[in-house]
Amino acid sequence: MKKLGCIALAGLIATAAGAADSERTGKDLTPVGAQKAGNRDGSIPAWTGGDIRAPANWKPGMKRSDPYAGERPLYRVDATNVDTHRARLSAGQIALITGKPGYRMDVYPTHRSCGYAESVYEATRKNARGAALNDAGDLAEGSGAGVLFPSPKNGLEAIWNHKLRYRGEGWISGLVTGVVEKDGNFDANRQINRVLAPAASSRNGKLADTRGQLFLFLNEVTAPASHAGELTLISDTVGKPRDTWLYFPGQRRVRKAPVFSYDAPMPLTQALNTVDSTELFNGSTDRYTWRLVGKQEMLVPYNSYRLIDKTRKYKEVFKGAYVNRDLPRYELHRVWKVEAVLKPGMRHLYARRDFYIDEDSWTVLHEDTYDQNGKLWRVLENTLYMAPELPACVSEGNVVYDLVDGRYSVDLWGNEERETDWLAAREGRLSPAMFTPEELRRLGTR
Repeated sequence: MKKLGCIALAGLIATAAGAADSERTGKDLTPVGAQKAGNRDGSIPAWTGGDIRAPANWKPGMKRSDPYAGERPLYRVDATNVDTHRARLSAGQIALITGKPGYRMDVYPTHRSCGYAESVYEATRKNARGAALNDAGDLAEGSGAGVLFPSPKNGLEAIWNHKLRYRGEGWISGLVTGVVEKDGNFDANRQINRVLAPAASSRNGKLADTRGQLFLFLNEVTAPASHAGELTLISDTVGKPRDTWLYFPGQRRVRKAPVFSYDAPMPLTQALNTVDSTELFNGSTDRYTWRLVGKQEMLVPYNSYRLIDKTRKYKEVFKGAYVNRDLPRYELHRVWKVEAVLKPGMRHLYARRDFYIDEDSWTVLHEDTYDQNGKLWRVLENTLYMAPELPACVSEGNVVYDLVDGRYSVDLWGNEERETDWLAAREGRLSPAMFTPEELRRLGTR
Protein backbone atom coordinates (compact mmCIF):
# COMPACT_ATOMS: atom_id res chain seq x y z
CA MET A 1 0.00 0.00 0.00
CA LYS A 2 2.91 2.30 0.74
CA LYS A 3 4.33 1.76 -2.75
CA LEU A 4 0.92 2.36 -4.31
CA GLY A 5 0.66 5.65 -2.41
CA CYS A 6 4.06 6.76 -3.73
CA ILE A 7 3.01 5.97 -7.26
CA ALA A 8 -0.24 7.89 -6.81
CA LEU A 9 1.66 10.87 -5.38
CA ALA A 10 4.09 10.76 -8.31
CA GLY A 11 1.12 10.72 -10.65
CA LEU A 12 -0.38 13.80 -9.02
CA ILE A 13 2.94 15.63 -9.28
CA ALA A 14 3.30 14.63 -12.94
CA THR A 15 -0.26 15.76 -13.66
CA ALA A 16 0.35 19.14 -12.04
CA ALA A 17 3.60 19.60 -13.96
CA GLY A 18 1.88 18.52 -17.18
CA ALA A 19 -0.91 21.01 -16.66
CA ALA A 20 1.66 23.78 -16.26
CA ASP A 21 3.42 22.66 -19.44
CA SER A 22 0.15 22.57 -21.38
CA GLU A 23 -0.33 26.25 -20.57
CA ARG A 24 2.91 27.02 -22.41
CA THR A 25 1.80 25.42 -25.68
CA GLY A 26 0.59 28.04 -28.09
CA LYS A 27 2.73 30.64 -26.30
CA ASP A 28 6.49 30.07 -26.16
CA LEU A 29 6.05 26.40 -27.16
CA THR A 30 4.38 24.96 -30.24
CA PRO A 31 1.38 22.64 -29.75
CA VAL A 32 3.76 19.63 -29.69
CA GLY A 33 6.26 21.17 -27.26
CA ALA A 34 8.95 22.60 -29.54
CA GLN A 35 10.37 26.09 -29.09
CA LYS A 36 8.21 28.37 -31.17
CA ALA A 37 10.83 31.08 -31.64
CA GLY A 38 13.73 30.83 -34.03
CA ASN A 39 17.35 31.00 -32.94
CA ARG A 40 19.34 34.16 -32.36
CA ASP A 41 20.86 34.56 -35.83
CA GLY A 42 17.74 33.49 -37.72
CA SER A 43 19.28 30.36 -39.24
CA ILE A 44 16.46 28.45 -37.54
CA PRO A 45 13.20 30.33 -38.21
CA ALA A 46 10.20 30.59 -35.92
CA TRP A 47 7.54 27.93 -36.26
CA THR A 48 4.44 29.31 -37.98
CA GLY A 49 2.26 26.22 -38.26
CA GLY A 50 4.17 23.99 -40.67
CA ASP A 51 3.77 23.47 -44.41
CA ILE A 52 0.70 21.28 -44.05
CA ARG A 53 -1.26 22.23 -47.16
CA ALA A 54 -1.14 19.88 -50.12
CA PRO A 55 0.12 21.28 -53.45
CA ALA A 56 -2.54 22.39 -55.91
CA ASN A 57 -4.16 19.49 -57.80
CA TRP A 58 -2.19 16.91 -55.77
CA LYS A 59 -3.99 13.85 -54.41
CA PRO A 60 -2.79 10.98 -52.18
CA GLY A 61 -1.05 8.32 -54.23
CA MET A 62 0.42 10.81 -56.69
CA LYS A 63 4.15 11.52 -56.83
CA ARG A 64 5.17 13.94 -54.10
CA SER A 65 6.43 17.28 -55.29
CA ASP A 66 9.36 19.05 -53.66
CA PRO A 67 8.25 22.46 -52.37
CA TYR A 68 11.89 23.50 -52.00
CA ALA A 69 13.18 22.21 -55.32
CA GLY A 70 14.46 25.61 -56.43
CA GLU A 71 16.74 26.11 -53.43
CA ARG A 72 20.49 25.75 -53.54
CA PRO A 73 22.82 24.74 -50.68
CA LEU A 74 23.89 27.51 -48.32
CA TYR A 75 27.18 25.74 -47.71
CA ARG A 76 28.82 22.34 -47.71
CA VAL A 77 30.44 20.48 -44.83
CA ASP A 78 33.31 18.21 -45.85
CA ALA A 79 36.77 17.16 -44.70
CA THR A 80 38.20 20.61 -45.47
CA ASN A 81 35.96 22.53 -43.06
CA VAL A 82 34.56 19.97 -40.63
CA ASP A 83 36.25 21.62 -37.66
CA THR A 84 34.38 24.86 -38.36
CA HIS A 85 31.04 23.06 -37.99
CA ARG A 86 32.00 20.54 -35.29
CA ALA A 87 29.66 22.05 -32.69
CA ARG A 88 26.65 21.23 -34.88
CA LEU A 89 27.68 17.68 -35.76
CA SER A 90 27.56 14.38 -33.90
CA ALA A 91 30.61 12.16 -33.38
CA GLY A 92 29.26 9.80 -36.02
CA GLN A 93 28.79 12.54 -38.60
CA ILE A 94 32.34 13.70 -38.03
CA ALA A 95 33.60 10.12 -38.41
CA LEU A 96 31.81 9.74 -41.75
CA ILE A 97 33.12 13.05 -43.08
CA THR A 98 36.71 12.43 -42.00
CA GLY A 99 36.79 8.68 -42.65
CA LYS A 100 35.05 8.26 -45.99
CA PRO A 101 36.72 10.14 -48.87
CA GLY A 102 34.24 12.36 -50.68
CA TYR A 103 31.56 12.19 -48.00
CA ARG A 104 29.90 15.58 -47.50
CA MET A 105 26.74 17.22 -46.19
CA ASP A 106 25.02 19.87 -48.31
CA VAL A 107 23.20 22.29 -46.00
CA TYR A 108 20.05 24.07 -47.19
CA PRO A 109 17.79 26.75 -45.70
CA THR A 110 15.87 25.48 -42.69
CA HIS A 111 12.12 24.95 -43.06
CA ARG A 112 10.09 24.04 -40.01
CA SER A 113 7.64 22.19 -42.20
CA CYS A 114 6.14 19.86 -39.59
CA GLY A 115 2.58 20.51 -38.53
CA TYR A 116 -0.45 18.49 -37.52
CA ALA A 117 -4.23 18.61 -37.37
CA GLU A 118 -5.97 20.25 -34.42
CA SER A 119 -7.04 16.78 -33.22
CA VAL A 120 -3.37 15.90 -32.68
CA TYR A 121 -2.80 19.12 -30.74
CA GLU A 122 -5.85 18.44 -28.57
CA ALA A 123 -4.64 14.88 -27.87
CA THR A 124 -1.24 16.33 -26.96
CA ARG A 125 -2.85 18.72 -24.47
CA LYS A 126 -4.63 15.76 -22.87
CA ASN A 127 -1.39 13.81 -22.74
CA ALA A 128 0.39 16.76 -21.12
CA ARG A 129 -2.12 16.58 -18.28
CA GLY A 130 -2.28 12.80 -17.90
CA ALA A 131 0.33 10.72 -19.75
CA ALA A 132 2.67 8.77 -17.48
CA LEU A 133 5.19 5.92 -17.43
CA ASN A 134 5.24 3.22 -14.78
CA ASP A 135 8.19 2.05 -12.69
CA ALA A 136 9.17 -0.45 -15.40
CA GLY A 137 9.42 2.32 -18.00
CA ASP A 138 6.29 1.20 -19.85
CA LEU A 139 3.43 3.47 -20.77
CA ALA A 140 0.93 3.64 -17.92
CA GLU A 141 -1.39 6.23 -19.48
CA GLY A 142 -1.51 8.26 -22.65
CA SER A 143 -2.44 8.18 -26.33
CA GLY A 144 -0.49 7.99 -29.58
CA ALA A 145 -3.07 10.33 -31.11
CA GLY A 146 -0.81 13.16 -29.91
CA VAL A 147 2.64 13.70 -28.39
CA LEU A 148 2.87 11.89 -25.06
CA PHE A 149 5.26 14.24 -23.26
CA PRO A 150 5.53 17.62 -25.01
CA SER A 151 7.93 18.78 -22.27
CA PRO A 152 9.87 15.60 -21.40
CA LYS A 153 11.44 15.43 -17.95
CA ASN A 154 13.86 12.61 -18.80
CA GLY A 155 15.29 10.60 -21.65
CA LEU A 156 12.75 7.81 -21.32
CA GLU A 157 9.86 10.21 -21.92
CA ALA A 158 11.65 11.67 -24.93
CA ILE A 159 12.26 8.27 -26.55
CA TRP A 160 8.62 7.31 -25.94
CA ASN A 161 7.66 10.45 -27.88
CA HIS A 162 9.60 9.01 -30.82
CA LYS A 163 8.21 5.51 -30.42
CA LEU A 164 4.59 6.68 -30.40
CA ARG A 165 4.90 9.76 -32.65
CA TYR A 166 1.78 10.38 -34.70
CA ARG A 167 1.78 9.09 -38.29
CA GLY A 168 -1.88 8.30 -38.69
CA GLU A 169 -3.84 5.27 -37.54
CA GLY A 170 -2.27 2.83 -39.99
CA TRP A 171 -0.50 2.70 -43.34
CA ILE A 172 0.62 0.45 -46.19
CA SER A 173 4.01 0.94 -47.84
CA GLY A 174 6.21 -0.69 -50.41
CA LEU A 175 9.81 -0.81 -49.27
CA VAL A 176 13.19 -2.44 -49.72
CA THR A 177 15.79 -3.73 -47.28
CA GLY A 178 19.33 -4.79 -48.05
CA VAL A 179 23.07 -4.25 -47.93
CA VAL A 180 25.09 -2.03 -50.23
CA GLU A 181 28.42 -3.71 -50.98
CA LYS A 182 31.70 -1.84 -51.19
CA ASP A 183 31.56 -1.99 -54.99
CA GLY A 184 28.08 -0.44 -54.97
CA ASN A 185 26.19 -3.65 -55.72
CA PHE A 186 22.74 -3.70 -54.14
CA ASP A 187 20.21 -6.53 -54.27
CA ALA A 188 16.82 -5.15 -53.31
CA ASN A 189 14.76 -7.27 -50.94
CA ARG A 190 11.28 -6.00 -51.77
CA GLN A 191 8.44 -6.04 -49.26
CA ILE A 192 4.96 -4.75 -48.55
CA ASN A 193 4.57 -3.44 -45.02
CA ARG A 194 1.18 -3.05 -43.36
CA VAL A 195 1.06 -1.23 -40.03
CA LEU A 196 -1.87 -0.58 -37.74
CA ALA A 197 -1.38 1.88 -34.87
CA PRO A 198 -4.20 1.28 -32.36
CA ALA A 199 -2.61 3.67 -29.85
CA ALA A 200 -3.14 6.52 -32.33
CA SER A 201 -6.88 5.93 -32.50
CA SER A 202 -7.66 6.94 -28.90
CA ARG A 203 -8.88 10.54 -28.83
CA ASN A 204 -9.48 10.45 -25.06
CA GLY A 205 -5.85 10.07 -24.05
CA LYS A 206 -6.63 6.73 -22.43
CA LEU A 207 -4.45 3.67 -22.91
CA ALA A 208 -7.41 1.47 -21.98
CA ASP A 209 -9.22 2.61 -25.13
CA THR A 210 -6.96 0.29 -27.15
CA ARG A 211 -6.25 -2.29 -24.41
CA GLY A 212 -2.62 -1.26 -24.31
CA GLN A 213 -1.95 -2.25 -27.91
CA LEU A 214 0.58 0.03 -29.60
CA PHE A 215 1.31 -1.39 -33.05
CA LEU A 216 0.48 -4.31 -35.33
CA PHE A 217 2.85 -5.09 -38.22
CA LEU A 218 2.37 -7.43 -41.17
CA ASN A 219 5.34 -7.71 -43.52
CA GLU A 220 5.29 -9.63 -46.80
CA VAL A 221 8.46 -10.26 -48.84
CA THR A 222 7.78 -10.09 -52.59
CA ALA A 223 11.32 -10.39 -54.03
CA PRO A 224 13.80 -11.96 -54.61
CA ALA A 225 12.27 -15.30 -55.46
CA SER A 226 14.32 -17.08 -52.78
CA HIS A 227 12.44 -15.12 -50.07
CA ALA A 228 9.16 -14.31 -51.80
CA GLY A 229 6.13 -15.22 -49.74
CA GLU A 230 7.81 -14.97 -46.35
CA LEU A 231 5.48 -13.31 -43.84
CA THR A 232 6.10 -11.70 -40.45
CA LEU A 233 3.39 -10.65 -38.01
CA ILE A 234 4.30 -8.54 -34.96
CA SER A 235 2.16 -7.34 -32.08
CA ASP A 236 3.49 -4.70 -29.67
CA THR A 237 1.49 -4.34 -26.47
CA VAL A 238 2.38 -2.44 -23.31
CA GLY A 239 3.62 -4.59 -20.43
CA LYS A 240 4.37 -7.80 -22.33
CA PRO A 241 7.12 -9.13 -24.62
CA ARG A 242 6.68 -8.58 -28.32
CA ASP A 243 4.67 -11.34 -30.02
CA THR A 244 6.02 -12.42 -33.42
CA TRP A 245 4.77 -15.06 -35.84
CA LEU A 246 6.59 -16.18 -39.00
CA TYR A 247 5.46 -17.95 -42.15
CA PHE A 248 7.95 -19.58 -44.54
CA PRO A 249 6.56 -20.90 -47.86
CA GLY A 250 8.84 -23.93 -47.81
CA GLN A 251 7.43 -25.09 -44.47
CA ARG A 252 3.88 -23.97 -45.19
CA ARG A 253 3.12 -23.34 -41.55
CA VAL A 254 2.97 -20.47 -39.08
CA ARG A 255 5.31 -20.60 -36.10
CA LYS A 256 5.88 -18.35 -33.11
CA ALA A 257 9.29 -16.68 -33.13
CA PRO A 258 11.19 -16.93 -29.82
CA VAL A 259 12.95 -13.53 -30.07
CA PHE A 260 12.35 -10.70 -32.52
CA SER A 261 13.46 -7.66 -30.60
CA TYR A 262 16.45 -5.91 -29.05
CA ASP A 263 19.68 -6.73 -30.92
CA ALA A 264 18.39 -9.73 -32.86
CA PRO A 265 19.72 -9.40 -36.44
CA MET A 266 17.36 -7.57 -38.75
CA PRO A 267 16.38 -10.00 -41.54
CA LEU A 268 17.91 -9.39 -44.98
CA THR A 269 20.67 -7.08 -43.64
CA GLN A 270 23.44 -9.68 -43.15
CA ALA A 271 23.51 -8.79 -39.41
CA LEU A 272 24.51 -5.19 -40.17
CA ASN A 273 21.40 -3.93 -38.41
CA THR A 274 19.43 -4.88 -35.31
CA VAL A 275 15.68 -5.32 -34.99
CA ASP A 276 15.38 -2.45 -32.50
CA SER A 277 17.19 -0.07 -34.87
CA THR A 278 14.38 0.00 -37.42
CA GLU A 279 13.34 3.66 -37.57
CA LEU A 280 16.50 4.10 -35.42
CA PHE A 281 14.69 2.84 -32.33
CA ASN A 282 11.64 0.72 -31.59
CA GLY A 283 10.54 -1.80 -29.02
CA SER A 284 11.34 -2.24 -25.35
CA THR A 285 13.40 0.33 -23.44
CA ASP A 286 14.21 -1.85 -20.43
CA ARG A 287 17.85 -2.70 -21.20
CA TYR A 288 19.09 0.88 -21.04
CA THR A 289 19.13 3.83 -18.71
CA TRP A 290 17.98 6.91 -20.58
CA ARG A 291 19.49 10.33 -19.92
CA LEU A 292 18.09 13.54 -21.37
CA VAL A 293 21.30 15.40 -22.18
CA GLY A 294 19.51 18.51 -23.42
CA LYS A 295 18.60 20.41 -26.57
CA GLN A 296 21.09 21.57 -29.19
CA GLU A 297 21.32 22.85 -32.74
CA MET A 298 22.38 20.18 -35.23
CA LEU A 299 22.64 19.56 -38.97
CA VAL A 300 20.17 16.76 -39.69
CA PRO A 301 18.43 15.17 -42.71
CA TYR A 302 15.19 17.07 -43.36
CA ASN A 303 12.64 17.68 -46.11
CA SER A 304 14.43 15.09 -48.25
CA TYR A 305 12.03 14.98 -51.17
CA ARG A 306 14.81 14.66 -53.72
CA LEU A 307 16.22 11.62 -51.91
CA ILE A 308 12.91 9.71 -51.85
CA ASP A 309 11.81 10.73 -55.36
CA LYS A 310 9.86 7.87 -56.98
CA THR A 311 11.45 8.54 -60.37
CA ARG A 312 14.92 7.86 -58.95
CA LYS A 313 16.33 4.34 -59.27
CA TYR A 314 18.18 2.60 -56.45
CA LYS A 315 21.35 2.44 -58.54
CA GLU A 316 21.35 6.25 -58.50
CA VAL A 317 20.72 6.48 -54.76
CA PHE A 318 23.00 3.78 -53.34
CA LYS A 319 26.69 4.08 -54.13
CA GLY A 320 29.68 2.05 -52.95
CA ALA A 321 30.68 3.79 -49.74
CA TYR A 322 27.60 5.86 -48.94
CA VAL A 323 24.30 7.22 -50.23
CA ASN A 324 24.79 9.49 -53.25
CA ARG A 325 25.86 12.81 -51.69
CA ASP A 326 24.09 14.87 -54.36
CA LEU A 327 20.69 13.78 -52.99
CA PRO A 328 20.40 14.22 -49.19
CA ARG A 329 19.27 17.56 -47.86
CA TYR A 330 20.55 18.71 -44.45
CA GLU A 331 19.09 21.57 -42.46
CA LEU A 332 19.89 23.18 -39.12
CA HIS A 333 17.29 22.20 -36.52
CA ARG A 334 17.02 21.95 -32.77
CA VAL A 335 17.14 18.40 -31.48
CA TRP A 336 16.92 16.70 -28.12
CA LYS A 337 19.96 14.55 -27.36
CA VAL A 338 19.21 11.37 -25.42
CA GLU A 339 21.96 9.06 -24.21
CA ALA A 340 21.10 5.39 -23.63
CA VAL A 341 23.59 3.38 -21.56
CA LEU A 342 23.35 -0.39 -21.16
CA LYS A 343 22.30 -1.39 -17.65
CA PRO A 344 24.63 -3.63 -15.60
CA GLY A 345 23.81 -7.27 -16.22
CA MET A 346 21.89 -6.54 -19.43
CA ARG A 347 23.04 -7.69 -22.86
CA HIS A 348 22.99 -5.79 -26.15
CA LEU A 349 25.43 -5.29 -29.03
CA TYR A 350 25.46 -1.57 -28.30
CA ALA A 351 26.78 -0.50 -24.91
CA ARG A 352 25.80 3.10 -25.57
CA ARG A 353 23.53 4.85 -28.04
CA ASP A 354 23.22 8.58 -28.64
CA PHE A 355 19.89 9.63 -30.15
CA TYR A 356 19.10 13.01 -31.71
CA ILE A 357 15.35 13.71 -31.77
CA ASP A 358 13.78 16.47 -33.88
CA GLU A 359 11.85 18.94 -31.69
CA ASP A 360 9.08 19.54 -34.24
CA SER A 361 8.21 15.91 -35.07
CA TRP A 362 9.76 13.88 -32.21
CA THR A 363 11.46 11.69 -34.83
CA VAL A 364 14.94 10.29 -34.18
CA LEU A 365 16.88 11.61 -37.17
CA HIS A 366 20.36 10.46 -36.18
CA GLU A 367 21.95 7.84 -33.91
CA ASP A 368 25.53 6.98 -32.95
CA THR A 369 26.17 3.55 -31.45
CA TYR A 370 29.18 2.37 -29.42
CA ASP A 371 30.57 -1.13 -28.78
CA GLN A 372 31.42 -2.69 -25.43
CA ASN A 373 34.83 -0.97 -25.43
CA GLY A 374 33.30 2.47 -25.92
CA LYS A 375 34.36 2.71 -29.56
CA LEU A 376 32.08 4.32 -32.12
CA TRP A 377 30.70 1.49 -34.25
CA ARG A 378 27.64 2.29 -36.35
CA VAL A 379 26.14 5.58 -37.52
CA LEU A 380 22.43 5.68 -38.37
CA GLU A 381 20.38 8.25 -40.28
CA ASN A 382 16.67 8.71 -40.83
CA THR A 383 15.01 11.20 -43.13
CA LEU A 384 11.79 13.19 -42.95
CA TYR A 385 9.11 14.71 -45.16
CA MET A 386 5.68 16.25 -44.77
CA ALA A 387 2.64 14.13 -45.70
CA PRO A 388 -0.15 16.72 -46.07
CA GLU A 389 -2.87 14.08 -46.41
CA LEU A 390 -2.54 13.25 -42.69
CA PRO A 391 -1.18 15.94 -42.04
CA ALA A 392 2.02 14.84 -40.29
CA CYS A 393 5.75 14.63 -40.73
CA VAL A 394 6.73 11.04 -41.52
CA SER A 395 10.02 9.24 -42.07
CA GLU A 396 11.39 7.09 -44.85
CA GLY A 397 14.80 5.67 -45.65
CA ASN A 398 17.00 4.40 -42.81
CA VAL A 399 20.75 4.04 -43.37
CA VAL A 400 23.16 2.17 -41.07
CA TYR A 401 26.85 2.86 -41.78
CA ASP A 402 29.09 0.22 -40.19
CA LEU A 403 32.45 1.90 -39.54
CA VAL A 404 34.17 -1.47 -38.91
CA ASP A 405 32.72 -3.54 -41.75
CA GLY A 406 32.83 -0.69 -44.28
CA ARG A 407 29.48 -1.54 -45.84
CA TYR A 408 26.07 -0.08 -45.07
CA SER A 409 22.57 -1.46 -44.77
CA VAL A 410 19.34 0.26 -45.78
CA ASP A 411 15.75 -0.23 -44.68
CA LEU A 412 12.33 1.35 -45.34
CA TRP A 413 13.35 2.78 -48.74
CA GLY A 414 10.68 3.07 -51.39
CA ASN A 415 12.05 4.86 -54.46
CA GLU A 416 11.00 2.15 -56.90
CA GLU A 417 8.04 0.97 -54.83
CA ARG A 418 4.42 2.02 -54.42
CA GLU A 419 3.69 5.33 -52.72
CA THR A 420 2.96 4.93 -49.02
CA ASP A 421 -0.77 4.88 -48.29
CA TRP A 422 -0.84 6.86 -45.05
CA LEU A 423 -4.65 6.86 -45.00
CA ALA A 424 -5.09 3.07 -45.24
CA ALA A 425 -6.59 2.57 -41.77
CA ARG A 426 -8.57 5.80 -41.78
CA GLU A 427 -10.25 4.87 -45.06
CA GLY A 428 -10.88 1.20 -44.20
CA ARG A 429 -8.10 -0.58 -46.09
CA LEU A 430 -6.67 -1.96 -42.84
CA SER A 431 -8.45 -3.54 -39.89
CA PRO A 432 -7.41 -5.51 -36.78
CA ALA A 433 -8.80 -8.71 -38.33
CA MET A 434 -5.94 -8.64 -40.84
CA PHE A 435 -3.31 -8.95 -38.09
CA THR A 436 -3.84 -12.42 -36.63
CA PRO A 437 -1.92 -15.72 -36.90
CA GLU A 438 -4.98 -17.19 -38.64
CA GLU A 439 -4.86 -14.47 -41.28
CA LEU A 440 -1.11 -15.06 -41.66
CA ARG A 441 -1.82 -18.73 -42.35
CA ARG A 442 -4.51 -17.81 -44.86
CA LEU A 443 -2.24 -15.38 -46.70
CA GLY A 444 0.57 -17.90 -46.82
CA THR A 445 -1.47 -20.72 -48.30
CA ARG A 446 -3.65 -18.77 -50.71
